Amino acid sequence: MKEPALSVDRLALMQTFVRIVEAGSLSAAATQLGTTQPTVSRRLKMLEQFLGLRLLRRSTHAMTLTEDGRRCYEQASELLPRWQAMEDGLRGREDEPQGLLRVVAPHAFGQSQLVVPLTDYLRRWPQVSVEWLLHDRNPDFIAEGIDCAIRVGELPGDGVVASRIGQVPRVVVAAPSLLEGRPRPTTPEALATLPWLAMQTFYRNEVVLQEGGDGRVARFPIRPRLSTDSLYPLREAALAGLGAAMVSAWVVAEDIAQGRLLHLVPDWRPAPLPVHVVYPYARYQPAKLRHFIAAMRAADQVFKLPMP
Repeated sequence: MKEPALSVDRLALMQTFVRIVEAGSLSAAATQLGTTQPTVSRRLKMLEQFLGLRLLRRSTHAMTLTEDGRRCYEQASELLPRWQAMEDGLRGREDEPQGLLRVVAPHAFGQSQLVVPLTDYLRRWPQVSVEWLLHDRNPDFIAEGIDCAIRVGELPGDGVVASRIGQVPRVVVAAPSLLEGRPRPTTPEALATLPWLAMQTFYRNEVVLQEGGDGRVARFPIRPRLSTDSLYPLREAALAGLGAAMVSAWVVAEDIAQGRLLHLVPDWRPAPLPVHVVYPYARYQPAKLRHFIAAMRAADQVFKLPMP
């Protein structure tokens, strides 16, 4: 078969094909690759012409791999990372981050505390660009083309690698207006009598506290006046006097300092929340990801906060 004249690198064509399969559609692949759907479609056609094989069956509502396409995808998924590792090694780029890094970060944490280490990382490595995506759900790394995610609290299920980068201390707070006509609580039992707010991601129907002196644990049920999955509305509701709340210390440190919120039963604290960078397992880890993890782990000022 006569080889078609290709102006596009064959590896680039293969990378596009792998991205189409993992993204689930040509349009999603185009978005992740930063190009257009016609360009992705043209690259797929060029690859099929070069190989002399049909790789995908497409209809109005579905896209499926042919048997040849499945074999091609399996082998390309092994080949491309090895080729990238070899190329980087030969060119001496093992420790020179470059390219686009797509990161998912928690909405509140990602728009405040993590911006400083992110900025430091980008200043240090000018050949890297970061797509900083803020949401609190666990991403589908392959389908969404995500390199890594920063997760606070419980880790997602199996199939990912987790690198711990710190922990977030939490405190119990309430507005002075909530305590009008009430004695200030000094024990967990007294806290149980207050109206409560809940952060669904970390606690819903029960509060668990640990005493700092001897490690005793206290727990009591709550019926939240308000439940949310975001720190910011939780803080605003606490400021409005709607209920007591367990909140990340960094969110309310200034409110406590200014007297807008009271730090309740300071000898009893919620467990701190672990923070991890998580990413899918791969034999080859690109320098941009390795150095990003190192930058997040080195950001002591984010996690080692002065406690109220």
